[in-house]
Amino acid sequence: MAGRRDGSLMRDKTQSFRGSRIVTAIVVGVLLGSVCAFFFPRGFISSDLPIQSRRFGKLDLQTSSSQCESTERINMLRSDIGSLSEKNDELKKQVQDLTEKLRLAEQGKDHAHKQFSILGKPHKAGPLGTVKGLRTNPTVIPDESVNPRLAKILEDVAVQKELIVALANSNVKAMLEIWFTSIKRVGITNYLVVGLDDEIEEFCIANDVPVYKRDPDEGIDSIAKTGGNHAVSGLKFRILREFLQLGYSVLLSDVDIVYLQNPFNHLYRDSDVESMSDGHNNMTAYGFNDVFDEPSMGWARYAHTMRIWVYNSGFFYIRPTLPSIELLDRVAGRLSKEKAWDQAVFNEALFFPSHPGYDGLHASKRTMDFYLFMNSKVLFKTVRKDANLKKLKPVILHVNYHPDKLPRMKAIIEFYVNGKQDALEPFPEGSQW
Repeated sequence: MAGRRDGSLMRDKTQSFRGSRIVTAIVVGVLLGSVCAFFFPRGFISSDLPIQSRRFGKLDLQTSSSQCESTERINMLRSDIGSLSEKNDELKKQVQDLTEKLRLAEQGKDHAHKQFSILGKPHKAGPLGTVKGLRTNPTVIPDESVNPRLAKILEDVAVQKELIVALANSNVKAMLEIWFTSIKRVGITNYLVVGLDDEIEEFCIANDVPVYKRDPDEGIDSIAKTGGNHAVSGLKFRILREFLQLGYSVLLSDVDIVYLQNPFNHLYRDSDVESMSDGHNNMTAYGFNDVFDEPSMGWARYAHTMRIWVYNSGFFYIRPTLPSIELLDRVAGRLSKEKAWDQAVFNEALFFPSHPGYDGLHASKRTMDFYLFMNSKVLFKTVRKDANLKKLKPVILHVNYHPDKLPRMKAIIEFYVNGKQDALEPFPEGSQW
């Protein structure tokens, strides 16, 4: 019995030991499997390489496709940006245009405000017969950038921003000499000759006469160097613009004029343009009611008209105002397009009122005393025959009605300066041409 028990015990121990080793082996295997599974999830030798390759290939294709889509998207965005940039440029231009219009509007508003300030505050109308309108326009702001060289000359020559200006070429050299000699005799210092050719420039320099020769301008030079009296006269409206832009008042003078007094002592300076008249008496110089008779109209046969002799475009004082500059522009513009007499165009611009299809010039004007600023018709037709009128001393005498200008200018010097009483007698009233 005891022997059987011992044998049974040995067998139990042996079986228990074997069981323990099996359990241990299983546990170790599980642990090793866990470790391998953690560090080598796809195993030591992957059996699904083709599947992985297919997966990577599919991924590459998706990436390539995404890159193409991204490139197209970028190009579309660039195109949109370009289109928006163009629209932005257009909007900027529109903003600039509107800003410029606003600036001009504000400038006009400022000008109106300045004019309002200068001309006075609003006030109630006074009693009958006491109300006086205002006609003096404000001057422009000087702009030296227009012509710095001329600005320097005017600074030296002008007196109180005023000067006499004459245009001359070598065709009028003899008359020019009488012109500036009479100016010097009176004691006038603020005058300037615009020399239209080299000969006149040299002539003025030699005689100590202030001269300004413009920079070359084909449109002006072709007329300036060879043109006659009327052709050269038409150039002044283009040339004078710069003087006004620089802020100077100009007493424009032809060279067929003799100075006997200083004209600046006899100006009113209350209008844009102050001009001598071609009129020969009070009616023709200052205007009159001319009644037109048309018998066929019966009861309404008489029509009243207003007449005035024209202003002389060879002697006028012009202030640096916007209406004055507009006047010069209008006259120069018409003369550049049509063959017309500058004096006729000058007067039409000054006097024609606004009407359908035409905006008149809003420039104030004054007619000079025709006995002080005398034309040659008044002198030879009236004054020289009247003992009392012969005692008057005009400010200037303009030989505008007679073509034999030079001898009549010399005779005027003899009569008014040298006292030769019969110096004017040899000449007829009018022209023998």
